[in-house]
Parts: sequence; C-alpha cells; structure tokens
Amino acid sequence: MTSAPAIGFEYRPSRILRRAYLAVAALALLAIGLSALPWWGKVLAAAAVGLAVGRTWPRLLRAPVSAAGWSADNQWTLRLASADDVAATLLSSRVLGPFVLLRLRAPGLGVQTLVLAADNSDADIRRRLRMRLATLPPGAALPRA
Repeated sequence: MTSAPAIGFEYRPSRILRRAYLAVAALALLAIGLSALPWWGKVLAAAAVGLAVGRTWPRLLRAPVSAAGWSADNQWTLRLASADDVAATLLSSRVLGPFVLLRLRAPGLGVQTLVLAADNSDADIRRRLRMRLATLPPGAALPRA
C-alpha cells in the first residue's frame, strides 16, 4: 500500500460557525426574556450571555493559524498569521456531517481547534481529510506520553 499524500489547506474562521453562535446566543437571550425569573435575574443571566459572547467573539473573528498541513508521515505543521511554521500534534478529530473539526496542540499556541466547513474549505480537502482520518487506528491521534 502506498503512503497517503500530504494534505495542505489554507484556513480562515468559518462564517457559518459565527452565524450559528450568534443564533444560539439570541435564542439564549429569548429564553431568558421568556423565563419566570425576576427582572434582576434576567438582567444577570443576560449579562452572563453577553460576557460569554464578548469573550468568545474575537476568537471567532480571527485565528492565529492561516494554513495547516498534514504530511505523508503523519506530521502536522501550522502556518501562523506571522508566516512562521510550527509543528503540531493532532489531539482529536471529529466529522459532524459536512464539518471536520481538528484539535491540534502546538508549542506556544496551546490547543487550536480548526473547524472546516463549506464556507472556509474546499469539499475535496474535507473529503480527503475524512478519508485519511478514518484510516488512523483508534487512539492514534492522541499524543504519546
């Protein structure tokens, strides 16, 4: 069997994910407004939702990763917005319908979650990633101790 070819792709945050996040936040605010909480409870709960959105939104707008690559020998490389390349380790991956989620750890960056969707990646790249991820043995994505 021949080795799997390298897979490389540019990355930018998904607009679909941002819209879904805003929709969930709006539904949470609607639920708070329709709840039987006293007015001060509604204000506190709405403030908590606003705080959560405020903390998470900047991360959804920009990512430190501008590209990623998976070599034939299962090594991951992340290209940062500063044009530096760093080695990374695949912690886990999930395929959720048309989405591919990759959790990678890189020195100096910590854990980075890359969400590949129809608006930020090519369908062929997602297909190739799904096929190659499916060939990994169970637990292969976990870092070695």
